[in-house]
Amino acid sequence: MSTNEPRDENFARAGSSTPLTVEAVQGVLNGVIDPELKVSITELGMVSELLISDLGVVTVEIALTTAACPLRYQIKREVESKIEGLPGVSEVIVKYGEMTAEQKTNAMERARFQARENAAPTEVSATTRVLAIASGKGGVGKSSVTVNLAYALAARGLKVGVLDADIWGFSIPRMLGINDRLSGTDGKITPNHISVPNRLDPDSPDGGLEVTSMGFLVEDETSALMWRGLILTRALEQFLTDVRWGELDYLLIDMPPGTGDIQMALARMLPQAEMLVVTTPAKAAQKVAARVADMARRSHMKVVGVVENMSAFVAPTGESYELFGQGGGATLAAEIDAPLIMQIPLEPAVSQGSDEGRPAAQSDLGAPAATAFHELARLVATDLLPPLEMAGCTARILEIMAAAASPKRATP
Repeated sequence: MSTNEPRDENFARAGSSTPLTVEAVQGVLNGVIDPELKVSITELGMVSELLISDLGVVTVEIALTTAACPLRYQIKREVESKIEGLPGVSEVIVKYGEMTAEQKTNAMERARFQARENAAPTEVSATTRVLAIASGKGGVGKSSVTVNLAYALAARGLKVGVLDADIWGFSIPRMLGINDRLSGTDGKITPNHISVPNRLDPDSPDGGLEVTSMGFLVEDETSALMWRGLILTRALEQFLTDVRWGELDYLLIDMPPGTGDIQMALARMLPQAEMLVVTTPAKAAQKVAARVADMARRSHMKVVGVVENMSAFVAPTGESYELFGQGGGATLAAEIDAPLIMQIPLEPAVSQGSDEGRPAAQSDLGAPAATAFHELARLVATDLLPPLEMAGCTARILEIMAAAASPKRATP
């Protein structure tokens, strides 16, 4: 957000017939809402300069998040319309600038805060870290990364929720070996539970997975869902508002391919969500994943990093074969300005374990893929997104906010 106060140069002299002030102009600009971030341009610090001449010419410079912002003309028209309605204005000149990296970060944080303020209540605690696992296209192993990361986090003694948001193409039940239907009482759904032994400290409480998927609601995994976008969105909303998730450290959401209704609904309902982008070394996967990252940022969702799956096949002889090319993860990370945090090797045991309901992270840590998944979990839990109870006073503030908001949940 800009620290520069708008300047009032050549302000109308005392006694002028034009009672035009900077405060009056700023007042009407408060009503100009960024069409993408849904926050006033003044709150976002986008008004970087404001000049008023003796003749009533108002010059406004708008600092855009990117110079090529496709919505800049819409913002310009709104600014002109608001200012032209003030008495004493003879002309409005709108210029464009571009935010610095720091200003962009501050603007996005403000937008995320506003989205949280306006979000409908869900059963997901304010102290739960929400991580959407996305790829943009199928076949890159996104669901496999979700399941194995969830299991590896739970193996650290953490409580982890897994939401299979791929309503059409659900695969989480098979990958975790769960066949039980969902149950519940009082109109609320109880997720399926898996206890996971604590590998960090066997004497400490075990971790656990709380799992919800459309696969637990259909007759069998071959049943087709003939649903349109609106119904899919309502299914996601029900999983967030009607499932008793409990006090989770993490909620991992296995996102469907693409950038459609489900992605936008998630950003609206869980504005605290952050994204982990999964790709492969192939350029085709990298290009599609870049669009997912762009969608995330347009929805105020921070991209915490990139995981390159199936990076290379390591033969028993120790030789490495890059079957899907090389460099896709690093290229994507550079393009979207996010770190490449892990490269998962291509290993037959991963796909075999997924088919048999045994995540690779459940196996011997000597296996390359299992080791990589547990290292990814360590990075997430200790560096990228540590559980909020480990993050100092932030958690206490969120708990107070959640408690203050709790009476609203009871309102019909």
